[in-house]
Amino acid sequence: MRLVPQLGIVALIALVAIPLSARFVPGTRPWFDQVGLLQPLAMTGIVPGEAADDQGTPAGAPAGGPAAGRGVQVVAVALQKVALRDVVSAIGSARGVQSVDLSFEITGRLAAIRVAPGSLVAAGDVIADLDAESAQLQVDRARLVLEDAQRTVDRLQQLSQSGTATALQRQEAELALRTAQLGLQSAERDLANHRLLAPVAGYVGLVAPQVGDLLSPTTPVTRIEDRSSLIVEFRVPERLAALVAVGDPVQATAISTADQVIEGRIVAVDNRVDEASRTLRVEATIGNAEDRLRAGMAFQINLVFTGQAYPAVDPMAIQWGGDGAFVWVVREGKANRLPIRILQRNADTVLVDAAFEPGDMVVTEGVQPLRPGADVSIAAPRS
Repeated sequence: MRLVPQLGIVALIALVAIPLSARFVPGTRPWFDQVGLLQPLAMTGIVPGEAADDQGTPAGAPAGGPAAGRGVQVVAVALQKVALRDVVSAIGSARGVQSVDLSFEITGRLAAIRVAPGSLVAAGDVIADLDAESAQLQVDRARLVLEDAQRTVDRLQQLSQSGTATALQRQEAELALRTAQLGLQSAERDLANHRLLAPVAGYVGLVAPQVGDLLSPTTPVTRIEDRSSLIVEFRVPERLAALVAVGDPVQATAISTADQVIEGRIVAVDNRVDEASRTLRVEATIGNAEDRLRAGMAFQINLVFTGQAYPAVDPMAIQWGGDGAFVWVVREGKANRLPIRILQRNADTVLVDAAFEPGDMVVTEGVQPLRPGADVSIAAPRS
């Protein structure tokens, strides 16, 4: 007598569990479709009508799935090939396309600073001056010596016309004139060394010395940086040594402004791999026309290497089984399960290696009821 209530409880559980499973567990719908329960549940509204469509039978049609005559309805797309892209990222530091550390060539006391830090200067502009009073005196003295030597030569030339000056006297006077000329050039060069000039155009950095400081050739005064464009130095793994070349494009992104991508090109590649890090040093140039970037900033450099073209499939088409990844393809109206090897995942596609055949259509929707060799009808993608 106890058996009857127990059977009633089991039946009640089945009546509740079957509709709930069909509605909320899509994986059970192929089984319900096979036993003929899916369409009645869809007709009563327990299962959405589109769920029956996914199993290959339109809502409200007689049950039977593929046996109804048109096969399992799926969405499939033609196979496309996309080139394999290998993107390598590296971090590098930037410097100006030209940068010079300035210091005086002689020892002296700083007399004047002619520029302000951060100002833009042209090549040849005066940066600073040393006290040049004694150097100016040497120039004046050398000029006097030169003028005296020149007068001596002129006088001997006049005397030689009357025969009162010998050839030896004229030679000694000309030698003294030449020596005086060299003495003046040396004094003028020494005077010029008391003035620090900009060798390149660019922006002046901080000026460390102050007026009155005693400077030597080893005392840095300032740095001039031409940042109209920047050179970014970075390193790539040794496996890329044969792939990178001068002229290759790069994409640079400043770490401080990650949303701005700057196009650049490789301008130099080192001639050897560093043995300690097993990396190759590379330099690339990037533009800085708006002067928003600074030397010393850190950049992420991306290099893109384009390789062989491989089949590209929609990520939704990839299924997983006990033996790995696979996709369903439609060949001559039949479903075929095709194992694949995933090579690269991109934003919209996945590059795979598989034994595709010409004309294959890759199933992207409606894969649940598919079985190898099943009849398939291809529907238009949902809008």
